[in-house]
Amino acid sequence: MLDEVKFIRSWAQNPLRTGAVAPSGPELAAKMASFLTPRPHSRVVELGPGTGVVTKAILDRGFSSQQLRLIEYCPEFCELLTRRYPGLKIVQGDAYALGATLSRAGDTLSSAAEDQRHSLDGIVSSLPLLTRPETVRKALLAEALEILKPGAPFIQFSYGLVAPVKPDNRSVSVFSSDWVWKNLPPARVWVYRKAH
Repeated sequence: MLDEVKFIRSWAQNPLRTGAVAPSGPELAAKMASFLTPRPHSRVVELGPGTGVVTKAILDRGFSSQQLRLIEYCPEFCELLTRRYPGLKIVQGDAYALGATLSRAGDTLSSAAEDQRHSLDGIVSSLPLLTRPETVRKALLAEALEILKPGAPFIQFSYGLVAPVKPDNRSVSVFSSDWVWKNLPPARVWVYRKAH
């Protein structure tokens, strides 16, 4: 219940930044994590983890804290995540400036821009994309696909009826899950992949 209160307070202060009035439900979080494949040297970034519901699902999927980095804009959520997941690398920054934020993090996941290209095995996003202009959404997806290994997923949930980002490039595939009805409100998971 405290997580819901934190979300509502954050949403009330800035609805366009938070985007949701409640954290994702465990069913939606598990559906998002199901598109990731844990391997010994996998590297995954989570965007907009909030209170950490999806983070838990990623860790439950079999990823270690060394394989996962979180980018969270809200300082209060960063503090909460630090307490909830000690040892996990949490970067306070702007996920819409993904490459620059990862570079500033200065960790082994992304120490330099040239090392970022095609270096990640997955990006999981709970960002409120539909509150941003289409140009911003497309720029985020393009940057994410440059950082991801070919074929690696960019995973985004949405309450909308259509894909939150329509790719310009035909080499990008888009997959939609069935509706997750046990989420408030119901949502779908969209998975973007760039061909080899």
